[in-house]
Amino acid sequence: MEVIEEERSLLDRVPDVYDRMCPSRGVLEHVTSRWGVLVLIALRERGYRFSELRRRVAGVSEKMLAQTLQALERDGFVLRVAHPVIPPRVDYSLTPLGTEVAEHVSGLAHWVESRMCAVADAREEYDARAAITG
Repeated sequence: MEVIEEERSLLDRVPDVYDRMCPSRGVLEHVTSRWGVLVLIALRERGYRFSELRRRVAGVSEKMLAQTLQALERDGFVLRVAHPVIPPRVDYSLTPLGTEVAEHVSGLAHWVESRMCAVADAREEYDARAAITG
């Protein structure tokens, strides 16, 4: 109960991601983590079953995908629907809030993709300077 009361008192203040105690930091971490970004972008395309989503987000372990989905669901970004069938089937999709945040992180991810040549050039220049200055 004490944790909930403490969280409520933090929410009574204006959110400030620079404040180490602000809950917005945790949300920011969830949506900007490597797996969080990729899951949100994938779910922006369409809803997925767990195994489909794992294939779509290449390289994510089952454990990390489950943790990421749970955090995004708790934050209100992902909707999890478990169907009472055999074998079990669980579908994941974005909530309206999730769609909103997915648009933002998608824009950032696509910007990174489009600017990779400039980033690669900057890295080469940096590495060349670092090699000289040792």
